[in-house]
Amino acid sequence: MQRGKMKLDEDLGPDREDDFQTDDEENQADRVFEHLDDDTDSDNSPPSRSLSNEVSITSWPQSYRQSMDMLTSVTPPGLTFLRRIRSERVNSLTTSFKRSQENEEDSSLTIPLVYETSSISQVDQPASTPFLQSLSSAKFSVHELPPPQQQCSFAKSVINGTNILCGIGLLTIPYAIKKGGWLSLILLIMFTIICCYTGMLLIRCLESNPELKTYPDIGQAAFGIAGRLGIVVSTIRDYMQGSCVEYIILVSDNLSSLFPNTHLTFGGTNFNNEQIFAITAAVLVLPTVWLRNLSLLSYISVGGIFATIVVALCLFWVGMMDQVVGFKPGEKVLDLANISVSIGLYSFCFAGHAVFPNIYSSMKEPSKFPLGALTLNSLMPLIHFNKIKELTYIIFAFCIVMYISVGIMGYLTFGDSVASQFTLNMPKELFASEIATWTTVVTPVAKYALTLLPIALSIEELATSPRLRCHAMSVLIRTSLVILSLIVALYIPYFGSLMALIGSFMSILVALIYPCACFLKLHNGRISNFEITNCILIIVVGIVCASVGTHSAISRIAGEGD
Repeated sequence: MQRGKMKLDEDLGPDREDDFQTDDEENQADRVFEHLDDDTDSDNSPPSRSLSNEVSITSWPQSYRQSMDMLTSVTPPGLTFLRRIRSERVNSLTTSFKRSQENEEDSSLTIPLVYETSSISQVDQPASTPFLQSLSSAKFSVHELPPPQQQCSFAKSVINGTNILCGIGLLTIPYAIKKGGWLSLILLIMFTIICCYTGMLLIRCLESNPELKTYPDIGQAAFGIAGRLGIVVSTIRDYMQGSCVEYIILVSDNLSSLFPNTHLTFGGTNFNNEQIFAITAAVLVLPTVWLRNLSLLSYISVGGIFATIVVALCLFWVGMMDQVVGFKPGEKVLDLANISVSIGLYSFCFAGHAVFPNIYSSMKEPSKFPLGALTLNSLMPLIHFNKIKELTYIIFAFCIVMYISVGIMGYLTFGDSVASQFTLNMPKELFASEIATWTTVVTPVAKYALTLLPIALSIEELATSPRLRCHAMSVLIRTSLVILSLIVALYIPYFGSLMALIGSFMSILVALIYPCACFLKLHNGRISNFEITNCILIIVVGIVCASVGTHSAISRIAGEGD
């Protein structure tokens, strides 16, 4: 019988928790070995009903894991969208407690969205069932997703994590320093430390049960269906839809800076350059959301980390080599009146927790060492956990160095005149400025379709009739989402204020509050008072920052914007 059918109390037992709370590696290995023996003995035990009810990882949205992998993977899959392919079983990913021995079912709309009493083993339905055959002719993109990425190397995992963290938020760091002053960098460092810590909490939540693979899985294991839906709505429907709006505004602002005198009168209505290029951006991304093959976009998208480095180098070149004149270096030390803007922008920069569990789960098993098999099996959980800790530290260390260096250089170069995107301040007659601006334009266009993908698939899954699971309906849904993004971008064309709103509300929920709440629930009674205090303190800080930042961002949007 599969290990996924073990009792919940065994999966979440205190022995596993102890594995990661001691510095004595020898004793730690002994406990792990004993635990593995206990697992072997329990293989013949009946599955727990609570496990079946609470940790069913096939509920909505079933496409979450694969679509998130598409957004972050450094190895773009050659996948074809909007056509039917054969659904197939895939091996689940190797984790510290022999996850490679379990099988994970490929996403399928023929599986009920929420299970009431059936066990996880009942999820497995033969491909020859009449109901599945009745849907086989429907062209529906959830079937067409690739299997979850597997066996990702350590280096690729680092690039994946850095790619999702170090994105468009980098452009606003000088502006955030301008709003909060130099001392606001302390907040940036504080958010880095807290988000790194909550990322480690998500790891421990994953390790609490080998069936947990994604962030919504953790939410469902902790708080049931409500927890899953809360995380899904926060990450997919709000955070990612907001990011799509930001992409359109970003392209519009930078194209407007390149072509400032553009205007158009159509049907008696005058359109300024920002509105024209916002519509242009939507027209550019619209065909990409219809593409049958997203492999090319994947290659461009995963180059986001390299594009980020290019833009940063261009800033340093302009500031140090071209010696830009006309700007006074920023001297503001602290501005309490506007520091709430900095809170929202800084928190947006570290909201990668929605995909962190995917990255952690897809890491390869640590390299085989010249040890006896018995010793290796005993140490494997500890080795894997330490590798993931190392991965997390490297990702956050790289990102904070990038953020601080770009923030300091941008504020020193452009001072209090710095815009919400520092590329708007770079003199357009300089070659380095043109490189930075066009890089900033191309990357969001490529990333838009991949960012929209989880939203579109989650909506498409809700279709109950086979007639709605078709190419035309999929195109209609994706087109509607693009139009919605355009409308919001036209009515709220404030890049900095909108990012501060997303960061203050959604990012803090996803990166601070949810991880701590899930950790406290899943490890209730098996963690120290110190950890409980830390989690409660982070939740309180998150609620305060979210309240202050959200109120400030809404006020700015209702007022003068950026």
